[in-house]
Amino acid sequence: MKFGGVIEGSRWVWIEGVTEPLKLEAGDFYLLTNGAPYCFATDLHTEVVDGMTFMAEHLEADGVVRYGNGQPRTVGTGGRFTFDDEMSELLLKSLPPLIHIRGSLSQARALRSALELISFETEATKPGTSAVGASLCTIVLVNILRAYLLADERPEGWLGALADPQIGSVLGLMHGNIAKRWKVKDLAYEVGMSRTTFAERFKAMVGLAPLEYLTRWRMTIARSALRRNDSNLATIAENIGYESDTAFSSSFKRMFGCSPGSYRTQISRAAL
Repeated sequence: MKFGGVIEGSRWVWIEGVTEPLKLEAGDFYLLTNGAPYCFATDLHTEVVDGMTFMAEHLEADGVVRYGNGQPRTVGTGGRFTFDDEMSELLLKSLPPLIHIRGSLSQARALRSALELISFETEATKPGTSAVGASLCTIVLVNILRAYLLADERPEGWLGALADPQIGSVLGLMHGNIAKRWKVKDLAYEVGMSRTTFAERFKAMVGLAPLEYLTRWRMTIARSALRRNDSNLATIAENIGYESDTAFSSSFKRMFGCSPGSYRTQISRAAL
């Protein structure tokens, strides 16, 4: 995921063949979610050049890329996040390829503050700039997503459901205590809803029935654990709410078409 913000002036940003050019003003932020190459420019009629080469050629000692002289001037900042676990897929597929957050929006208040801090940090080289920059990147990503969720048109799926007071609370309960043997009536009770109303609303917003979603979330976490650590199957099963590794293995195979052990072997071989 790539993000950027405009500190001064204006510029255009677009993903070739995916989105139309979008004009960004000072204070605006954007988030590119599909990892595809993108373009930005102050003039849509200029020749497109390779960004990595351009940045390397004009990168100065203080870590800032500078090019050209005179007016109009545009100043921006950007960064990227690389996800390497299974759970990122649930986030990325819920988002459009390009998110635009206008700096004038009330929900962009935290982003405006972050932009001021970024401006301060990049005005001159200071001790600890790298550490501050990494923290600011996380703040920017979280607040872009927050502002997006507060927009008039919420995204579909679990990400949009997070903004709903009741369904969002249930998702928090599931994620926070995945090992608990949840029942639909228990989840409904936690948010003061009837079982039927809750089940219907959850499926309408998330796209899956509550326990079906919970099973998928458990399997996603299990697959990530199989990739990342050497815990035995019984431990993984217990951590995600299964009474036995046999029950866990059966559920895993139904979802992914292979047993947990086979999946771990495949991953190990691929890493060689």
